[in-house]
Amino acid sequence: MPHSTASLISTEVAELPRQEVLKQTTAAQTDKILSPFDGSVVGEMPISNSEDVQAAIHRSMAAYEVMRKLPRFVRADILQRAAEILKRDRDEFVRTIAAESGKPLYDARGEVSRGIFNLTNAANEARRFGGEEVPLDVDAAVFEYQTTDSEGRAIELARLDHESLAKMRRRIGISRRFPIGPILAISPFNFPLNLVLHKVAPAIAVGNSVVLKPAPQTPLTSLLLKRVFDEAGLPEGALEICHCAIPDAEAMVRDDRFAMVSFTGSAKVGWHIKDIAGRKKVALELGGNGMCIVAEDADLDLAAQRCVRGGVVYGGQYCIGVQRILVHESVKEAFERKLLDHVHRCKVGNPLIEGVDVGPVIDEGSAIRIQSWVDEAIAEGAQLLTGGYRDGAVVQPTVLAHTRPGMKVEDEEVFGPVLTLNSFKTFEEAIQRAADSRYGLQGGIFTNDLRRAFQALEDWDVGGLMINDVSIYRIDNMPFGGWKQSGFGREGTRYAMEEMSDIKFLVVNYA
Repeated sequence: MPHSTASLISTEVAELPRQEVLKQTTAAQTDKILSPFDGSVVGEMPISNSEDVQAAIHRSMAAYEVMRKLPRFVRADILQRAAEILKRDRDEFVRTIAAESGKPLYDARGEVSRGIFNLTNAANEARRFGGEEVPLDVDAAVFEYQTTDSEGRAIELARLDHESLAKMRRRIGISRRFPIGPILAISPFNFPLNLVLHKVAPAIAVGNSVVLKPAPQTPLTSLLLKRVFDEAGLPEGALEICHCAIPDAEAMVRDDRFAMVSFTGSAKVGWHIKDIAGRKKVALELGGNGMCIVAEDADLDLAAQRCVRGGVVYGGQYCIGVQRILVHESVKEAFERKLLDHVHRCKVGNPLIEGVDVGPVIDEGSAIRIQSWVDEAIAEGAQLLTGGYRDGAVVQPTVLAHTRPGMKVEDEEVFGPVLTLNSFKTFEEAIQRAADSRYGLQGGIFTNDLRRAFQALEDWDVGGLMINDVSIYRIDNMPFGGWKQSGFGREGTRYAMEEMSDIKFLVVNYA
């Protein structure tokens, strides 16, 4: 998978100054981070050995004792300053994300914009996040049972007038949320800034420290982010980065000094993490095979454009990307023509060239796997409508028709620019097929019938359902997470803050 900065990228950015943060450090060993497009070196990342990992955990534990006591305004101001620094350094982040992940420049800019919003929103939430009063005087019989007079005798409410009731002692309940401790954050390659911030920003907002293990293919953006937080005034040790081997990462998952593991990545790795994490909290944001249903009353132009955007842009490497499309049989031919027209308009190639829509997938091994799944589907009876081949790590946008359950392109998460297209007769049939998946992350329906929208919400177990849009839609303050094998727990700033905190309840009995 790809990585980072601006040194050996293309003639368009080669003249830009080399970022100091990405130079080789004094660490004993570094990894060369390679472009997924052409294999060129785009930076070096210090490797954390076992001793480095232990030192990082120790610093994180010490930082937590500071973070948990900081006033809300201090945490909020740090996050707000980080947003302003990220905005100032936007171009450097865009180049780094595009180079190390192979993400087209347009989408790299979008990721930075989302990162700025993520930080700003976390700053706002940090100022107001806390708790609530829980009313305790809501039932007369329970109040009578649990209340005594000044001499300790049971009371009889029927004998008390309003003045006597007003003078009685009563209880108030206050529910407050507190940070839970150091968080181990393990992030994926496809959003090396924003999916990191979905873990780091809420943790800081609520008063936790974080040890981050970035994806091995895209760690350089995390170095830039660490620089941002250092400049913003984050206490030392509150954000540690460990680019380490799998055994060291697994040791961190097992380590009881962490209060929580927050993981985004494949279902296989995520459920393994849950198995070995012990008693600590675990949040898993895993895979999906996003379905989009196009009803007979849909805006076909909108649906086709959004399905292509949601399915093939950035090489289809979105956990909520469109993978499966079901279109009503009465409009299938018209929709298919529009869909293929939009696919053919996609510009494929070097992600560092302006205007490119689809760059490489993260490495050639992934491209080979995607190609093999397409070939296997065709051998099993699927019809190739367009694409179906690759050049190195660049997979051409591919559309397959006549696929069926049991094929990998239907059942598994392709994580590549591959769409399947099939028809349905009744809306109930479409919902049943959409729901017949072990994944349940997000889905989309194009229809003008709101009754169908609410029917689908009841019958289709997904974490998010988009009406007249595709599964890829996400705004970063939304609750985000999956059902079934797509994981559990929720991200989205406030929702992640709730996951990364716990309740202490205070009852005061006063006159």
